[in-house]
Amino acid sequence: MPPPHRRVLALDYGLRRIGVAVSDPTGTLASPVTTLRRRSGKRPPISRILDLGSELGVHGFVVGLPLEEPGGENEWTAEVRAFGRRLGQRSGLPVHFVDERYSSLEAEVRIRSIGLRRKAKEDKARIDAGAAAIFLQDWLDAGARIDTGGQRHPGGRDDG
Repeated sequence: MPPPHRRVLALDYGLRRIGVAVSDPTGTLASPVTTLRRRSGKRPPISRILDLGSELGVHGFVVGLPLEEPGGENEWTAEVRAFGRRLGQRSGLPVHFVDERYSSLEAEVRIRSIGLRRKAKEDKARIDAGAAAIFLQDWLDAGARIDTGGQRHPGGRDDG
């Protein structure tokens, strides 16, 4: 029997911003939450992410993995994996990595399609949070789960 759904925080980790989305407690819907700013040359805001996760009552994290077109990894992918490992170590919660290719493009298309004013359409922070919601929704739709017992329950594009 699969473990119950639990609230999950998704992170679209970038050089300047980290898009954040959260699932509902039933594991049915993903919603954009916010975008955290990153300061150049500074460590990622892991404490702020942990605070946000605590406020929202999450039981784990899904981190978008920037894979190359054929699915290969590069230096940025390695940096994102290292960020995910640090997040897992600091939080004590499971971290799943998912393929995030095309999620930002899809988020931008969706934002433009709802007819927002031009200035709002260009809002990169909104796109980053939307991208996190898109890959989290894909992960949820694939039947993935977070297990607080420390076991991984992969689903969707989770590659570990």
